[in-house]
Amino acid sequence: MKKLKAVSVIFIVALFLVLATEGIGLCQQKAYHWRIGFNTVEGSVRDVAAKEFRRIVSERTNGQVKVDIFPGEILGTEQEMIEAVMVGALDIQLSGGGSMQNLIPEFAASALPFVVHDFEEAYALLDGSWGDKLKALAEERNLKILSFCDLGFAQITNSKRPIYTPDDLKGIKIRSPNEPVSIETFKALGAAVSTLPFSEVYLALAQKVVDGQFNPLDAIWDSKFYEVQDYLAIINVFYYNVNFMMNKALWDSLPGDLQNIVQEAAYAARDVSREFSQAKHTEMLEKLRPHFKEITYPDSALFQQKIAPLYQGVFTNIVPKYAIDSVIKFTEDYRKNK
Repeated sequence: MKKLKAVSVIFIVALFLVLATEGIGLCQQKAYHWRIGFNTVEGSVRDVAAKEFRRIVSERTNGQVKVDIFPGEILGTEQEMIEAVMVGALDIQLSGGGSMQNLIPEFAASALPFVVHDFEEAYALLDGSWGDKLKALAEERNLKILSFCDLGFAQITNSKRPIYTPDDLKGIKIRSPNEPVSIETFKALGAAVSTLPFSEVYLALAQKVVDGQFNPLDAIWDSKFYEVQDYLAIINVFYYNVNFMMNKALWDSLPGDLQNIVQEAAYAARDVSREFSQAKHTEMLEKLRPHFKEITYPDSALFQQKIAPLYQGVFTNIVPKYAIDSVIKFTEDYRKNK
């Protein structure tokens, strides 16, 4: 009887210790509340990517991580949000690939005009060794790039005239983000360039402060630029990606299992954004067609000839030459091996 009582006591004590340990684990499980910011509107490709990330992280952590999404520059301009992520004032941002060039010049290399020809080529570039190089450079600035999402190719709209050749851009006031490559490209094409935050573009177009802008088709649709523009030129002047990035100190502080969940969610967000962007290019063109007086398909070779001198001139003052050479070599090799 005494032995039975002793065994019972041992069992109860062991059970108590197990429950206590589990309770301590549950009490010590840290809850996270993150904010994601970006400059485009709800329903845009950035928003789609952010929501997919939120869905997966929430499901995989059973609500341990809560993610709030702030579109439309609610938390500041794109450049301000980059700085906020760097210092830890913002947890995550989906920033345009070109916007990083003011901080890290190498990021401009993949956003050079006409440097990539199609989506497949762009993804291969960013998912390969060049993308790894950009991630390493970003980490030096306390930015952890989790994945490269998609924005698509930039097309040109304006309210002055249809665009067939570079000469048609002469004198047109074009809005550009504050990105040196974009600014110099349109200057070389003869346009007058004005830099404005994305959230101010619609009003500037409506009030004729600027005559035109360039963006992927879904951004043109989502932001309703077609309401204040008459002409659309399909030319694929720049390829734009999105840097899905987190404050690196925050990333480093996460336990390994949570890092794995966050990384997998960021890859899923990337894949969703790419599917969305490609589908939207065709869908948006059909939606936009009745809203423009004329849609043109200029010969991109004419524009490439006009800006070719920049690759040996002004672009080398903006982007390290090794970065330009690396991206060009990759794209040339990729085309040969297709």
